[in-house]
Order: sequence, then structure tokens, then C-alpha cells
Amino acid sequence: MWWKRPSVPIHRPDRSALLEQAPFAVVLVLVAVAALRIAQYHWRQGAVIIGAALLVAAVFRAVLPSARAGLLAVRGRPVDVISYAVLGLVILFVAFTITNGPLG
Repeated sequence: MWWKRPSVPIHRPDRSALLEQAPFAVVLVLVAVAALRIAQYHWRQGAVIIGAALLVAAVFRAVLPSARAGLLAVRGRPVDVISYAVLGLVILFVAFTITNGPLG
């Protein structure tokens, strides 16, 4: 009949494509928790969580093949691992060493 719409196949993403982004989702959830802690004026805890999230990203990138790393794979594996690890360690260093500042 003329009022019925033609049948259109529904595109469903492949499960492997969704699982490919799971490491990135874990890191993103950690950063969201950190943002929540920072918004609650616990900036040092938030910074520690962000540093830890970057270290988790470095471990995921080092362990997983590029096809499974998802959006964590930006450049070559050594560059990604070193970048995530160094930035995570710098953020942790700053969070643990700043004392008596205006934010706590």
C-alpha cells in the first residue's frame, strides 16, 4: 500500500568494531571521573586520576595490537606508549609535589 514505508535494512555495527574501542572507553571513563572530582574542587585527586588514565592508555597501547587499540593508536606504537607514559608521569609528579597552593 502507498502509506507503508519500504523496508530498509537496519545497519548494526559489528561487535568486533565496538570491542575495538573498549580500551579507549575505559580511559575516557577514567577521565570523566577525574573531571567530576575536579569539578568538586578536589583538583589533586582529579589530576592523579588523569595521570593514571594516561598510564592505563600506555599499557593498553603497549599490550594490544594496533587493530585492537582503537582510538588510542594515534602514531606508531613506541611514540604512543612513550607519549602516554611520560605525560601521565609528569601529571602525577605535578599532582603530588604542589603543596600549599591556592587550590588546596
